[in-house]
Amino acid sequence: MTTLTLATRWNPLDWPLTHGPVPNAVLAAGWGSLVVLALSRHERWRALRLVGALLLAAVLTALVKIGVDGWWRPFPEGTPDFVMRWIAVALFAIALLCFRGPLLSLRRRLLAVGGVALVVLMASSQINRGFDQYPTGRAMLAPKSQQLTVGKAASTVAPVADRPLAELWQAPPGLPAKGTVSTVNIPGVKSGFKTRDGYVYLPPAYQATPRPLLPVVVLLPGQPGAPEDWINSGAIQETLDAFAAEHQGLAPIVVVADPTGSSWTNTLCMDSRIAKAQTYLAVDVPNWIHQNLQTATGRKAFAIGGLSLGGTCSLQLAVNAPDVYGSFLDISGQDEPTLGSHGETVGKAFGGDEAAFAAVDPLTVMARKQFPDTAGIFVVGANDSDYKPMQEKAYAAAQAAGMKVGYQTVPGWHSWVVFRQAFEQNLNWLAQQTGLVG
Repeated sequence: MTTLTLATRWNPLDWPLTHGPVPNAVLAAGWGSLVVLALSRHERWRALRLVGALLLAAVLTALVKIGVDGWWRPFPEGTPDFVMRWIAVALFAIALLCFRGPLLSLRRRLLAVGGVALVVLMASSQINRGFDQYPTGRAMLAPKSQQLTVGKAASTVAPVADRPLAELWQAPPGLPAKGTVSTVNIPGVKSGFKTRDGYVYLPPAYQATPRPLLPVVVLLPGQPGAPEDWINSGAIQETLDAFAAEHQGLAPIVVVADPTGSSWTNTLCMDSRIAKAQTYLAVDVPNWIHQNLQTATGRKAFAIGGLSLGGTCSLQLAVNAPDVYGSFLDISGQDEPTLGSHGETVGKAFGGDEAAFAAVDPLTVMARKQFPDTAGIFVVGANDSDYKPMQEKAYAAAQAAGMKVGYQTVPGWHSWVVFRQAFEQNLNWLAQQTGLVG
């Protein structure tokens, strides 16, 4: 929950958008506007036009549902019901304007347009409250970061086998209090996959000389989504800086990579007819890290994690590239990579070749192969009726495959309330698994 401090209280960009007076005021203004739009003393309005507006809104809502979930299908699991309800409210306001506008003077028509805008703002606000995507106005802005500049190699403090790096490290004087976030272009050299820019978090200790060879966590966003979601909505810099402050500037290096190439594309994180996304994440991303950053090496020092589609991807990479990633954090992922249905997925991605899909489907692979040296955590919202059963199924399969895994639920559903908390409460576990702390 965002708390206003003296430093941020008077900056509107830092006012909470998912709780407190701002969203409540928007909610009240929106409902008030909708009531005013719906009420009229005009006889022609009372007789037919209100009913017409209701019918038009119902038809438009049905068309949106059919168009999005039946034709476009950007969300494999479908549009959440609460989102469709708020879309229906916004469309009802627009329909009211269409029917009532001809009866109004120009001045009242302009006021009605403003009322519709308030209703649409209310619907958008409530959808944002449901996902907690933008807890503040600042979170809606693009991350303030600069392109990563690869500096001169520094002398390093290497980890020692069976001893956490934190036991060997003494922070030098003058170490920065906070880490840095930079944008990076990670090309698909081997995969040919074209992606958006990613982000790299470098903790304070990375600025030291000698520099500790820190472990790496690769994070993946969901779909629809983008790498900057982890920076803005996920607030990982604040979480990592807080961890570093408690560990003499030490924290994992975090690379937020792009597994899809666009907000509306689902690559399944597989090598298929869609894209060579697995090669990108298992070869191109680690190679870029090794070539541009000084880090610890080996599978134990590399972990992968993500949310929703990114959570599904993290399990896939742990299973299909176990030589690269020794541990994973699966937040609200699925039990099977999907474009909407099994048949559609196999058809579009593998030309109907079930064997090709089974060769990389994580639960199928785990059914025939053991992974005793892989560790993982599955986290899901306690109220997430869609993803919770899938997480439980994936967790059981990982247990049967010999993985060292845990299962957690946190309050909430499929939203950033869960995603942020899942990363924060498992950051110490990731640091332990990758050899940073004991």
